[in-house]
Amino acid sequence: MSKPLTIADLKTRARRRVPKMFFDYADSGAWTEGTYRANEEDFAKVKLRQRVLVDMTNRSLATTMVGQEASMPVALAPTGLCGMQHPDGEMLAAKAAEEFGVPFTLSTMSICSIEDVASVTSKPFWFQLYVMKDREFVANLIDRAKAAKCSALVLTLDLQILGQRHKDLRNGLSAPPKWTIHHGLQLATKPFWCMDMLRTKRRGFGNIVGHAKNVSDLSSLSSWTAEQFDPQLSWKDVAWIKERWGGKLILKGILDEEDARSAAETGADAIIVSNHGGRQLDGAMSSISMLSKIVDAVGDRIEVHFDGGIRSGQDVLKAVALGARGTYIGRPYLYGLGAMGKPGVTAALEIIRRELDITMALCGKRDIQAVDSSVLADVRF
Repeated sequence: MSKPLTIADLKTRARRRVPKMFFDYADSGAWTEGTYRANEEDFAKVKLRQRVLVDMTNRSLATTMVGQEASMPVALAPTGLCGMQHPDGEMLAAKAAEEFGVPFTLSTMSICSIEDVASVTSKPFWFQLYVMKDREFVANLIDRAKAAKCSALVLTLDLQILGQRHKDLRNGLSAPPKWTIHHGLQLATKPFWCMDMLRTKRRGFGNIVGHAKNVSDLSSLSSWTAEQFDPQLSWKDVAWIKERWGGKLILKGILDEEDARSAAETGADAIIVSNHGGRQLDGAMSSISMLSKIVDAVGDRIEVHFDGGIRSGQDVLKAVALGARGTYIGRPYLYGLGAMGKPGVTAALEIIRRELDITMALCGKRDIQAVDSSVLADVRF
């Protein structure tokens, strides 16, 4: 097959290789999926300003996110069930990110554990935390992340209850997949995925099984997770987590100026403007349409990052121009992982970097840290 040139090319390959239930998990939103679509589509409402006869030599995409060096303003976002897109998926993605020089964020709901990822990386990665009712389990997760020398904790704020995702319900999603006729037919059409999956022992939620109370195997996991997301999570809990963690803290899931001001008051190091990829509140504003408003509200007090809808390097440039210090990609690297494993994650990063570099140059800039709203011709939300 020809070399993938776009994230869409990787998506097409992933759809061919990954069982439907897991591809749909990555490629879906809540309810009507209106916010999921808007995350992507609203980038088209941001127009770039073309400049000519400017020096385009010696360009640099290097930056920092919460003080950590990055080869470009992009991090791999925390994504659940990454190891169901490809065996040992989180470990492969973390290695690809490390080699590329960008942060990798491991999800609480990962297939590979914190310790698994630490065993194959030499530089610190980030860990994303969901707050469960079992605070002892949460405290132990934080301590495990500290023991693994994670350099930032990404606390997700927008999953106190789970948004209804119709594709997951219709597919009967589970990890590992249940052995029903419906699931068997899905797996039968993806023989290469199945053969690869047989070679790994990592098929459940590595951060939970064997660590949470009364969760010793996968049969007891589903009931535990259904009961554990804490609907009473509050700003007071952020203070407790910040004290327990003691390191760089990033708050993910801010989509409102008032919430952004509250987040800035916690003393966290950064916030991520995000609507959970359109997977929670369907009908919410797109992430990109809220970015500049939130930057205006708190950008002088806290580092602002961005997540949601990025499918190209041009999208990264637009987010940076609107005030984001860094951005996160979830689905683009999952498409690469599902399509080609670790080389696919690298391919996704290379596609983003190439598009970002060329677009920045054509907008008359040589350094990503000099990019601001002057590269934009029009913004209409």
